[in-house]
Amino acid sequence: MNKTVNQKAWFFVLPVLLLVAFNAIVPLMTVVNYSVQETFGDNVFFWAGIGWFEDVLRSDRFHASLGRQLFFTFTILAIEVPLGVAIALAMPRRGVWVSVCLVLMAMPLLIPWNVVGAMWNIFGLPEIGLLGKTLNTLGFDFNYTRQPGDAWFTLIMMDVWHWTSLVVLLAYAGLVSIPDAYYQAAKIDGASSWAIFRYIQLPKMKRVLTIAILLRFMDSFNIYTEPSVLTGGGPGNSTTLLSIDLVKIALGQFDLGPAAAMSLVYFLVILLMSWIFYTVMTRNEEQ
Repeated sequence: MNKTVNQKAWFFVLPVLLLVAFNAIVPLMTVVNYSVQETFGDNVFFWAGIGWFEDVLRSDRFHASLGRQLFFTFTILAIEVPLGVAIALAMPRRGVWVSVCLVLMAMPLLIPWNVVGAMWNIFGLPEIGLLGKTLNTLGFDFNYTRQPGDAWFTLIMMDVWHWTSLVVLLAYAGLVSIPDAYYQAAKIDGASSWAIFRYIQLPKMKRVLTIAILLRFMDSFNIYTEPSVLTGGGPGNSTTLLSIDLVKIALGQFDLGPAAAMSLVYFLVILLMSWIFYTVMTRNEEQ
């Protein structure tokens, strides 16, 4: 029998496509337009070609910001993914405590980003903050407003506290989907805890961990609100990530051409690295 194809469904999708086009494609074309032109005000534009892109790629300022961004992203990935998996493994699978643990894990994700930055701003103050005052009491010379190392420590701790829960929830979803028959067979074979994790739990979590790593990579590479509220890119430029530097160029200096070119390079870097992550992880999964 020939299946009847109903094209009327496209009328339901069309409003969504128009909304996406208005909110994504039109602003993107505006950025592309600014990236190849120069303006001196009064909406008078002059063709600049790829000059802004060349300036961005040769800029020591861009290279420094990109290096700080890569350090931040790979550091939080190295911490949050193993920590999230470990917490998910420790969570109960049955009983009333399951709901309690899930609610506790979800709570940090419900807090607005600017509130998280403000909370840790106060939490880390060396005079009155619980974290800062405690570390100074223990003999550490802690001051994240003056010392770059302390600023990085506070920034990474803030992100780990805020976003590890996402990895936990995704990893836990992968764990609870494993049938009990797998564990029963492993118990009969006398498999150790490490063998169960290596050959049963980890393979079943690969798909959700791929999603978790991609989400955390893209979110951390785009992060702006929390570090902007916490450190503002300081002390000096020690925690000035790519997003903060881009905002300074676009709004602080009002250099629209370089900012537009930098934002497109920024976008391409995220797109390329996300593709590399996905390709590597899915290729290992197929093998």
